[in-house]
Amino acid sequence: MSTTYEQQPIGLVVGRRRPRDGTPLDAAARARMSELARYRTCAPKGVFIYSSHEEMEADRLRWLVDAMLEKAAKR
Repeated sequence: MSTTYEQQPIGLVVGRRRPRDGTPLDAAARARMSELARYRTCAPKGVFIYSSHEEMEADRLRWLVDAMLEKAAKR
């Protein structure tokens, strides 16, 4: 025996529905998505094991600065 409390409410759409999935992107959105897909992280691939947080932080900072310098050199 079902009660109205257990049932899902009926939603009312006011205005026109906007398509969500399956709509093609415009040229600007497609270009931005392609640009984001080419993003590379500044850390090299692999598994790194450190004996302290300071060593890890030093490597991360070095990789970040190297990436910033490389990006600045391209400009």
